[in-house]
Amino acid sequence: MATSLDLDHLRTLVAIAECGGFSKAAAALHISQPALSQHVRLLERGLGRKLFEKDGRGMKFTAEGDRVLAEARQILAVHDQALARLDVRAEQTLVVGSTEHAAEQVLPAMIRALSEAFPHVTTRFEIGRSTQLTESVAKGVVDFAIILASRGDEGGREIGRLPLVWYSTPDAGTDSLVAFEEPCALRERALTALAAEGRRVSVRGQSTTLEGVLAGARAGLGVALLPSIGGDPGGLVARDDLPHVGSAGLNLLARRGLDPRVELAALDAAEAFFRQAVAA
Repeated sequence: MATSLDLDHLRTLVAIAECGGFSKAAAALHISQPALSQHVRLLERGLGRKLFEKDGRGMKFTAEGDRVLAEARQILAVHDQALARLDVRAEQTLVVGSTEHAAEQVLPAMIRALSEAFPHVTTRFEIGRSTQLTESVAKGVVDFAIILASRGDEGGREIGRLPLVWYSTPDAGTDSLVAFEEPCALRERALTALAAEGRRVSVRGQSTTLEGVLAGARAGLGVALLPSIGGDPGGLVARDDLPHVGSAGLNLLARRGLDPRVELAALDAAEAFFRQAVAA
């Protein structure tokens, strides 16, 4: 049995009650649903009682759960009042997501701007694929993210456009493609552009990460279609013997309810970066 109660676990319990469910509570707390469920399991194990039971497709508090919820609210109220009397500010964390294509150059400029505008806020980073980041923003787990908008209907606000360039080793053929694993709009654009020229192309290498795609291209497995922010990736050359594919937008996608000042600071930093890039 527990000899003390974890405040984060108690906050999870209160959030579930106030938000009306596990998924909404996870979004409000900026944690994943598995992490939230783990909080509940640890609290149940420590107290030695079941706090939730099935209710149709959802879950509801048990009688014991209602008792613990009432105590949790009282404990958190006393705790938060004590912090207020002591003038202790709760640490604020801003979760920023970025596609790998923007992480190296755009993200540092944005982080500097946010740090200057909000010096008391801690920043946490999530680097991943645009599809995953879009889901995380929708769930509220990520505050805002820079995503690659290859289709044009991804949402958010466009902060710049990146030319799409074919890359490979100098001696690589053009009948094989190295691409991201599906689903990937960039992969589809590459295959569509090559097919339009009557080229029969197979995907010879694929990866879930940018480094994996670059590694496959450097190994000579085939050509890769990638957005360019400036400069060719090491070990690869741009190919001008393949069809022109155009560009892809780089969008800033913010979660619902994000402080407008945060979104504005991020937009200003991103747009300033692209103005400087164009001027250079």
